[in-house]
Amino acid sequence: MARFMRSAALAWSGMMQAIRSQLHMKVHLVAAAVVIAVSAFLPLTRIEWAVLLLVIALVISLELVNTAIERTVDLASPDIHPLAKLAKDTAAGAVLLAAIVAIVIGLLILGPPLWHIITAAMR
Repeated sequence: MARFMRSAALAWSGMMQAIRSQLHMKVHLVAAAVVIAVSAFLPLTRIEWAVLLLVIALVISLELVNTAIERTVDLASPDIHPLAKLAKDTAAGAVLLAAIVAIVIGLLILGPPLWHIITAAMR
């Protein structure tokens, strides 16, 4: 159990360092907080909640992996190298794709109830 707790503490430390140092991580966390706050006021099913939380976790997890890849590439290749750039760009592309899909899923889930609230308020 002590070994697990130490591993969890190190993982937590890595996440906190990424949050402190990476602008995009902060952007993703703010977006996640907004989505969760808005969702709390909407009549969502458990499945819709699960999907929203899953895509939030996916984007944040990929941002953590992207950060790890960028730092590893910087350590292995401090000079500018085309393969280092490609590795970094590819990892960033994975985050971008997940973020776009998360936005689409968020619109599909949150859009209809928000639209209903907006149109009802305009009547």
